[in-house]
Amino acid sequence: MARVSSAHDEYIARAPERFRPILRELRGCVAAALPEADEVMGYGMPGFSIAGVTVVGYAAFSRQCGLYLPAEAITGQAESLTAAGLKRSKTGVTFTVARPIPDDLLDRLLRSARRHLGV
Repeated sequence: MARVSSAHDEYIARAPERFRPILRELRGCVAAALPEADEVMGYGMPGFSIAGVTVVGYAAFSRQCGLYLPAEAITGQAESLTAAGLKRSKTGVTFTVARPIPDDLLDRLLRSARRHLGV
């Protein structure tokens, strides 16, 4: 069974109030998509790890949230991210309450990340 971390709860509780619901939802979606993943903390950011390899991390900032994955996962979904109106960097996708990551796109990103990491 995957390890659940109270540090994720604490992180979300400290996030800006308007982002807490979307972070809770994101956490649940990732946990459902990666049921064998352990919740971990790295670089002060909550994430999910399989066999010691971090597959995805997430964070909240003052104006937006971020989802962090291997660069190949971002590149592979670049068109879908643009079509969804989401900004991306080499290893991250930023989103807000008004413009969250669609569930089907999140699932594709996570599957791609696993494939590229070999876990």
